[in-house]
Amino acid sequence: MAVYLSSIVGSSSIGVYALATENIVIIPVMVPQDKAQEYADWLKVRLIYTTISGSVLAGALACANSNGMLLSNSIRGEELERIKEAYKGNITLMENKKNAYGNLVLANDKGAVVDPRFKAKEIKQISDTLGVETVPAEIAALPYVGSLATATNKGVFAHPLLKEEEKKILESIFKVPVDVGTVNCGIPYVGTGLIANSIAAVAGSMTTGPEMFMIEQILGTL
Repeated sequence: MAVYLSSIVGSSSIGVYALATENIVIIPVMVPQDKAQEYADWLKVRLIYTTISGSVLAGALACANSNGMLLSNSIRGEELERIKEAYKGNITLMENKKNAYGNLVLANDKGAVVDPRFKAKEIKQISDTLGVETVPAEIAALPYVGSLATATNKGVFAHPLLKEEEKKILESIFKVPVDVGTVNCGIPYVGTGLIANSIAAVAGSMTTGPEMFMIEQILGTL
């Protein structure tokens, strides 16, 4: 697996701004289009070049796998049309006050975990949209699971204070190896500084060589 380093709008927190699956990558329109296309080429996916609900924080506001995508119902019509042009999975506009689904849900094509504060009916809706078993869980005793890890169909790279019982839940749900590390020179909220799929990973520009090695080891396992 190749691990690339980059920044978005001058920030190394690329997981806040971008979202990647096995099929697509969402990059906000404030990024030059040639650079946005470079992300798609690295990950070997289709580019969706758009804001989400008028915001550049696409990685924080949306969650997706190959089967489905979760978005706030505040998304704009033209943004939704751009997404539908490239993405053929289920799209659900969630009807609640939460909007940072990229922070609150962690998913690959085999399973998903969500912030334990979601209601049972919301968890079912998320499960139906993503097409996978979905359970409430914490990572490092924190509920913002999407910002605390990056999950692909090959591995889960998680916050360094991941507990053993949490690790067992993640391995059971995602059906891939789980390990821990940091990004951007020691940041434990790895989901904020890393996007990845089975082909490649893109980490924030401050990520060190040893951190890149760990990313490659766990997300390039199979």
